Amino acid sequence: MAEQQTSRGSGGWLLVLFGLLMVIIGAPLVYGGVQLIGLGGSWYYALAGLGVVASGILYIMRRKAGLWLYALVFLATIAWALWESGLAFWPLVPRLVAPAVIAIPALLLAPLFPASSGKRAPFAFAGLLVAVLAATAFYGFTPHGVTRNPLASTELAPTVPPAAASATDWRHYGRTPAGTRYAPIDQINRDNVDKLEVAWTFQSGDVPAGSAQDQSTPLFVNDTLYTCSPNNIVHALNPDTGEVKWKYDPKAKSPLWQRCRGVSYYEPGAAPSEASAAPTDPLAPASVIAPIAPVAGASNACAARIVMTTIDARLIQLDAKTGELCQDFGTGGIVDLKAGMGEIKDGFYFQTSAPTVMRDLIMVGGWVWDNVETGEPSGAVRAFSARTGELVWAWDLGNPAITKLPPEGESYTRGTPNVWSTPAYDDALGLVYLPTGNATPDFFGAHRSKAAEDYTASVVALDIATGRERWKFQTVHHDIWDYDVPAQPALYDVPDGKGGTVPALIQITKRGQIFMLDRRDGKPIAEVEERPVPQTGGVPEDFLSPTQPYSVGMPEIGAEPFTEAKMWGATPYDQLYCRIEFKKMRYEGEFTPPGLTRSIIYPGYYGGMNWGSAAIDEARGLLIVNDIRMPQFAQLMPREATDTYGGSAAHDGLSQQKGTPYGALKNGFMSPLGVPCHQPPYGTFTGIDLKTRQIVWQVPAGTLEDTGPLGMKTGLEIPIGMPTLGGPITTSGGVVFYAGTQDYYLRALNVETGEELWKGRLPVGAQSTPMTFVSPDSGAQYVVISAGGARQSPDRGDYIVAYRLPKQN
Repeated sequence: MAEQQTSRGSGGWLLVLFGLLMVIIGAPLVYGGVQLIGLGGSWYYALAGLGVVASGILYIMRRKAGLWLYALVFLATIAWALWESGLAFWPLVPRLVAPAVIAIPALLLAPLFPASSGKRAPFAFAGLLVAVLAATAFYGFTPHGVTRNPLASTELAPTVPPAAASATDWRHYGRTPAGTRYAPIDQINRDNVDKLEVAWTFQSGDVPAGSAQDQSTPLFVNDTLYTCSPNNIVHALNPDTGEVKWKYDPKAKSPLWQRCRGVSYYEPGAAPSEASAAPTDPLAPASVIAPIAPVAGASNACAARIVMTTIDARLIQLDAKTGELCQDFGTGGIVDLKAGMGEIKDGFYFQTSAPTVMRDLIMVGGWVWDNVETGEPSGAVRAFSARTGELVWAWDLGNPAITKLPPEGESYTRGTPNVWSTPAYDDALGLVYLPTGNATPDFFGAHRSKAAEDYTASVVALDIATGRERWKFQTVHHDIWDYDVPAQPALYDVPDGKGGTVPALIQITKRGQIFMLDRRDGKPIAEVEERPVPQTGGVPEDFLSPTQPYSVGMPEIGAEPFTEAKMWGATPYDQLYCRIEFKKMRYEGEFTPPGLTRSIIYPGYYGGMNWGSAAIDEARGLLIVNDIRMPQFAQLMPREATDTYGGSAAHDGLSQQKGTPYGALKNGFMSPLGVPCHQPPYGTFTGIDLKTRQIVWQVPAGTLEDTGPLGMKTGLEIPIGMPTLGGPITTSGGVVFYAGTQDYYLRALNVETGEELWKGRLPVGAQSTPMTFVSPDSGAQYVVISAGGARQSPDRGDYIVAYRLPKQN
């Protein structure tokens, strides 16, 4: 009688209140679950929602059957979660955590039911669930989805010794023309990297704002560090103190996309510094292997020069010692890169990547404002004399007959694929390797020329001396997904299985495909297979390639096909939302054609791998890559609707695509909480053995500390693996350095295992590639990173941060 009175009194209303809460929790699951069933998706949510609602009603009625019904739903949920996801940690979290949390009050309220007995058992089960949830929270702070396999061999791979004069310098964007980002210095190594400390911090005063982003990798030559900021302001710094030696501001202006990924260095008469690891080859013309003649008067002013491009399309040379314009170059130190390009609307053409200095030439490509209109400025690549600024050759892929300036009154072929990323070159072979984009706009291609079709998303080898094409290899045919080649090729000699080596070019892509080509002739070293791809779902005005190339001889990174079961969320609700949206959209793999209904692009147009490029530990034969796993959706919009919609975006949002029948609406595939709609990780670091061509290790990249649902910082160092920008570097000390995660850290990883050895907190996030060098004055090795803010973070800064080991007394 006393128990009944209690249930009718103060305890009874708790049962009713909890029952109402259960109905509120279950109703959206029923509503969304029915939609999902109608789309051909899982029945779980509707059935589980009905069970939760029915359980809530029984609680309101103060019937203990409500507890037993919820227990049944909970057990069925566990079985369903294991069936869909196995024992993978992150896929289980949104499936099981919320039901377990609800089960705790359901159990604790059990003694309030009329005629209830056995009060201890519910409390024991509730305590067990609390313990399991606590263990889950603790376990969430450890990396998951980690792969670790042994190296095939720890023997040193054959490499060409670095040039003694520059072994401790960082003279090119990728440290050498080969673009491997490998530094043969080991003062900082796996045994002592955890002792790194901030040596100095410099602030440029050019804080990124709006579309500006800091993506700079500094250079170090002889005794000076050279860096540029988003608006192309160059600083020369003392490497041991960060003090400014000189500053140059070109007063560059652009309405959008302000960034500078780096400057270049030219020293007249100097031998090529650490060109790629290839001996003289019979396929290389003898004329291009000849040594560079010394320059008369090289001891005069501007004997050593900093070479830069600007966001308003100028090529500039500065005296490396003083920062003064080199008056013997161009017109007072400046060359106008708009010459021969035809009409250029404000902000539609300029350079974002560092110019390529090779021999006595400076080669530049260009960036165009994607997706606004057809017929944008040409993708022509030009080489200028590094001594005078005179145009030496031009490669107009739409009109090879133009070898310098176009005829009077004409321009280079408009609307051709551009080279906006960084080339690599092999001086011994006399070849420079260009990663090409696609002809804008990205998501419709019926209007493209034969040249655009032939060269889109390719690697093209040109003769350094003449600019004439030697070979090309295409990574995507008729690209209508923005899968342009974004990264610098990496040149490295790989084992041939017969005790020798083959001169290879390794090209990473947004698709997560890694192509390994013979850099002499472009033929695949690792097998490439043409596979059939979807042929329906596009628009009738466009066409589709029947096949696409797959690099089956190398690992595929982060490109596993989507399924409904791989949809994710922070809660069951946004996971259900993502499942519904997934089933509404078309998806037949990475080459699902854009059409009038929404389709998924995965890997997305941010990658896969992007402009940060790869690194190769040349001593161990390990390729290190970081990837982004962020799908997007795309939908073509008829011209009339596009014109009334307004606005134009290069990437996320509506792109006008003027000159075509359709605009393109696209964005990230996210839940209402701003959480990606697929299960983690959203970015990884991967080490690949170039001898066996197998993954040695893979670990999630970064934590949730400085981001989270709705853009709020969680402050939790949960290594879920976040999207990455920028690239890695490696050293002979066995360390990988990387800073392009969404949290604000520079990290050091063990190159052989991927284990995190150290991390240093940055003032803001970074999306640049670090670099390292040894100062000739102090003898100390430094690791330097430019930190201007992670892409999705509102926190911005203008920092250059240098780390070193503690000084010895």
